[in-house]
Amino acid sequence: MQAREKRILAELPRDLPRRRRIWLLGALLATSLGGVVAATAVAPGTSGPPHPVESVVETLGPLSPERLNESSLPYVFDERVQPGDTIHSIFRRVGIKDDEALAFLNEDAEARKVLRQLRAGRSLVALIEPGGRLVSLSLPVSRSDARYTIERTEQGIRAREEVASPTQVLVDMRSGTIRHSLFGATDEAGVPDSVATKLAEIFGTQLDFTSDLRQGDRFSVVYETVYDQGIPVRTGRILAAEFVNRGKSHTVVLHRDSDGSEAYYTPDGRGLNQAFLRYPLEFTRISSSFGRRLHPIHRKWRSHNGVDFAAPRGTPVKAASDGTVSFVGTQSGYGKIVILQHRDRYSSAYAHLNGFAGGLRKGARVRQGDLIGYVGMTGWATGPHLHYEIRVNNVAHDPMRIALPTVKPLEGKALSAFRAQTGPMLERLALLNHVQVASAE
Repeated sequence: MQAREKRILAELPRDLPRRRRIWLLGALLATSLGGVVAATAVAPGTSGPPHPVESVVETLGPLSPERLNESSLPYVFDERVQPGDTIHSIFRRVGIKDDEALAFLNEDAEARKVLRQLRAGRSLVALIEPGGRLVSLSLPVSRSDARYTIERTEQGIRAREEVASPTQVLVDMRSGTIRHSLFGATDEAGVPDSVATKLAEIFGTQLDFTSDLRQGDRFSVVYETVYDQGIPVRTGRILAAEFVNRGKSHTVVLHRDSDGSEAYYTPDGRGLNQAFLRYPLEFTRISSSFGRRLHPIHRKWRSHNGVDFAAPRGTPVKAASDGTVSFVGTQSGYGKIVILQHRDRYSSAYAHLNGFAGGLRKGARVRQGDLIGYVGMTGWATGPHLHYEIRVNNVAHDPMRIALPTVKPLEGKALSAFRAQTGPMLERLALLNHVQVASAE
């Protein structure tokens, strides 16, 4: 044994077994070499390697990485339009420093139109030189699959419009269990806030989410997600949903009627919504009830044939039920008014409006919840409010007390079409419930 090996061996603890000390000695010697050690394998039961062993030791010098020259290739930015974005905020966010391109976008008529209609969530693509000079910019055209693109050429900035790949709608399915709150459970299940809010709205007619929820309640939801170039940009409709509260199941599914309108139904074909809304707007208080009152302008006792809902000017007013516009215009003390004719001799009136929904005209069909106008104080009014009437055979009744008709369930061919259309969505709900129960077990 060489002197160096004896010295290292002597420094090892004496209480180690001899075989262990020899192994440690080999390891120390191997790590002390300033090169590369080649190892060979010896088959069990043989006295040594079958061929002569030659050790090669090579000293490695420091690594010298090749230094690359700075590239002049443009950077590519795939961005999403943010709420409130302007072309200036987009330029700042992606690092564009190009006054010529900015001036072109502000002066070109088509570019100004595209910029006014930028929608949050849509995709824009920019190619930018390292110094911030714009090579090209592709912007989404509102409500279409077209793209408005500007690019730098030898003749200067030029614009062109092209058709991009359309957005894609996929169906997502999620389920969860209530531990503390609905929104806490939807967050945990990965359900977007917009879907969770719509879920609460759909079941709000059957459940009070402030008092009815119990730990262990379950939900399942099938909904649409819109993808733009492979990236989810927004959610679409809820196609089906179930909420199990205190062991009782509440299930809804979206159905499109023969006239193209959509509404939520129970699996047996009963419409979820009431036939009439008692409150066709978001209001602060009832400023005047149905019945005789001292008129605030004429200072005489008169019959008040509706209910007044105080609300800020411009508050949206919705149709109380499905129907047809029988009048839209101005009527003396009512000011600007919309009258809707519904089924079974029912009609409704909305007065003192500030203005009407765009495109609203006599004979137009409306669905429950459609926008028809905005709160104002036209006609005989002392402040902004909605005067709301429900009439039967043109006789006014108290909207707060009248027994309103219910939604008629689907029957016959309509029920058969409903079952055929909604069956696949209900099967998805059943699959979600099976997976959820299996995971719980």
